[in-house]
Amino acid sequence: MIISPGRKFIFVHIPKTGGTALSLALEDRAQADDLLIGDTPKALRRRGRVKRLQGRGKIWKHATLADIEGVVDAAQMEQWFTLALVRNPWDRAVSYYHWLRAQGWEHPQVALAKARGFSAFLNHPDTQRALSVPASHYMRDSAGREHARLYARLEHLDRDLAPFWDHLGFSLSPIQRINASTRDADWRSYYSDHDLALIARLAAEDIARFGYGNSVAK
Repeated sequence: MIISPGRKFIFVHIPKTGGTALSLALEDRAQADDLLIGDTPKALRRRGRVKRLQGRGKIWKHATLADIEGVVDAAQMEQWFTLALVRNPWDRAVSYYHWLRAQGWEHPQVALAKARGFSAFLNHPDTQRALSVPASHYMRDSAGREHARLYARLEHLDRDLAPFWDHLGFSLSPIQRINASTRDADWRSYYSDHDLALIARLAAEDIARFGYGNSVAK
């Protein structure tokens, strides 16, 4: 997450949507009062400032707008440029699985991914709960009001980010992809018909809203 009082924007980092790449690009042009919340190099150097913040919820890399109430007020949420990245849900689930399998820290989801094949992982209730959270959840305040000026699709990132570059007055395109997992680039090879339908149900809101399909990314 990045909160920029000077440039009046809030970037909300939804997990496994390519947000680290955008965070790195933005922090290269960060202003002195920007709040960089995460594990990128400049964010780590500013961690002391983040630890002093008091919000409604946990202030961390994947915080929601509701979490940062108290750091940012209602007027700022309404008036600033608020954005997040989104990703084809079928591709995102494959990325999530392979990312978990590469981790070395103790966590139930890490253990689950390492112990099971993709289909068994996907069909576990804990995974289904994680993958059923829509993008809008991250962009709502505690009263349920959505404050999303822009959702940029990872598959069309440079095109979709154009309104944000207009707001900033400069462009950082092209955004370089990072943290790519070792996996088959074609996510369709991981899915049975049953599992395709499962993701279609779990992520129905985002699929309809952002125009995704389970054959190719539209």
